[in-house]
Amino acid sequence: IYDSNQISIEDDTAIALSEDTAARYESYGWHVQKVQWRSEGGYTEDLEALHEAILAAQQVTDKPSFIELDTIIGWPSPTKQDTGGIHGSKLGAEELAGLKTALGFDPEQHFAVDDEVIEHTRSQAAERGAEARKAWQSQFDDWAAANPESKRIFDRLEAGELPDGIADALPAFEAGKDVATRAASGKVLAALAPLLPELWGGSADLAGSNNTTLEEFGSFAPASRATDSWPNASFSGRTMHFGIREHAMASILNGISLHGKTRAYGGTFLIFSDYQRPALRLAALMGAHPIHVWTHDSIGLGEDGPTHQPVEQLSTLRLIPGFEVVRPADANETAWAWKTILERRDAPVGISLTRQGVPTFERGVGAATSTEFADASATAKGAYVLVDSDGAPDVILIATGSEVQLAVEAREQLAADGVQARVVSAPSLEWFDEQDDAYRESVL
Repeated sequence: IYDSNQISIEDDTAIALSEDTAARYESYGWHVQKVQWRSEGGYTEDLEALHEAILAAQQVTDKPSFIELDTIIGWPSPTKQDTGGIHGSKLGAEELAGLKTALGFDPEQHFAVDDEVIEHTRSQAAERGAEARKAWQSQFDDWAAANPESKRIFDRLEAGELPDGIADALPAFEAGKDVATRAASGKVLAALAPLLPELWGGSADLAGSNNTTLEEFGSFAPASRATDSWPNASFSGRTMHFGIREHAMASILNGISLHGKTRAYGGTFLIFSDYQRPALRLAALMGAHPIHVWTHDSIGLGEDGPTHQPVEQLSTLRLIPGFEVVRPADANETAWAWKTILERRDAPVGISLTRQGVPTFERGVGAATSTEFADASATAKGAYVLVDSDGAPDVILIATGSEVQLAVEAREQLAADGVQARVVSAPSLEWFDEQDDAYRESVL
């Protein structure tokens, strides 16, 4: 429903707007209707006409519907209606009194609610709600009895839990082999997908680059939309195809996150997160928990070249309050980053991954020593001592992602000069900030 009141902050939109909005939506293939409340004889808020248009729209099931509603902004405010003065400004005491008078209210009363309205809300509306809930509960109980396995999944999702065996299902990557963290991410998704029916996602037309396809589970689309490349399409499919729509993808992920218990992710190149920022900020404000997969995250961009992405890209994302950024150093950190992301449900998160191969470190179990790299499970703490110095460190080198390998090399060069360096991998500064003082002090 498009409120066509022809007023903006700068008053009459004729100064800046010439389009026929209804015709534009018609050209998109929408079902379009117009409801006129303005007329030469005056202005009438004809609710029945609007209701009829809504009912007509509900009967059109093969396309979206658009209703242009021709209104007067601020009606019936005596002097500010139909002006830019009411678009974003308060009425003021005198105008408010005039509006109340026009509507038949006592201008001397404030925040008054009729007893009849209160009675209706507290009795009839509450009773109607209780009856609707009872009917819903009966249907739900019947479904639960007929679908015990689905009910078990539902209960697990309601409890915010992952199934047993997730840690054991994580792929272990062989040390000494260079692996791009985007490739490791794809292998992790493939390994976890059979255990997590709630996990689904896709890419903004970059599936081959983002490694976001769940190969065995088909595409989420009507069967009529199947293609030669994507022949298995149904509404039970789990790979989404967003098209070249980064902002829409991020908004859709917000909607999925707010609607239910599934875990949805969407992939694109890190630089294209710029298109997503309004939706990223909204997710953070709402406490929604979509997962963003961002690849090609550094100077290793391939054919696009280093000018394609500014050095401040990650920093600007880390500045969004309530948003978590995770940048794993190697393939095994990537696996544990995914596990941690899936365990957390209170904030949106972006996992930043390399296009180029990075070394897979030789891992030990437990605390890092001067000759042994710490176990990748420490990723969950946000930052940890990857490999320590011999004795007390003279310097601590902190790095994330593809730069951790450089810190490791620098540690070796410094050791040759008699300087003891500790290397800290810090995949998520937000997660590290959550740790207690004792742990953070032990790392830093």
